[in-house]
Amino acid sequence: MTSDRAVTLDDVRIGGSRIVLEPHNCFACGSLNVHGLHLDLHAADGTCWTELVLDRRFEGWEDIAHGGIVCTILDEVMAWALVESDNWGVTARMQVDFKRPVPIGRAIRGEGRIVDVRRRLVRAQGVLVDPTSGTLLARAEGTFVAAPEGRKQALKERYGFRLECDETPGPEDARRPPAPERPAPAAQVGAAG
Repeated sequence: MTSDRAVTLDDVRIGGSRIVLEPHNCFACGSLNVHGLHLDLHAADGTCWTELVLDRRFEGWEDIAHGGIVCTILDEVMAWALVESDNWGVTARMQVDFKRPVPIGRAIRGEGRIVDVRRRLVRAQGVLVDPTSGTLLARAEGTFVAAPEGRKQALKERYGFRLECDETPGPEDARRPPAPERPAPAAQVGAAG
């Protein structure tokens, strides 16, 4: 995950799980926030990914996603990589390198993975890529503080967290045509309708 072009995603092995939550108001993953991203998150083996198309309401400069939105997507996929491996926590620090403009109106893929766990401190990495070419758009590193066991259980109950079998293609499928029976993972975020 260090090259700026033609990012190889083979080291990220996403299995078949979709993150399912009770309705909530989170700007990134909540279904109740009318202004939110409504990310469709998928996870396995300490990794998380989402694919989406940003509409104009998330624009900074013309035709380019606002940097805060880019950071939000990266933070979310890194945080949910933790949750998938039962390390619920909050972001303590995050560093983002913006490599290329993130386009509005075209598919992008965010991926996060756990790099290191030391007691309650978890380090994660995230990337935002063009899913067609593999071009790196942004990269992040984050440090998260894992919640104590009691808080973790309360969060699981409140959000009804569960993983469901997922037939959506993972990153390893991005370089070959999807099988006809598999749905396309990209979702239009913020589109009217």
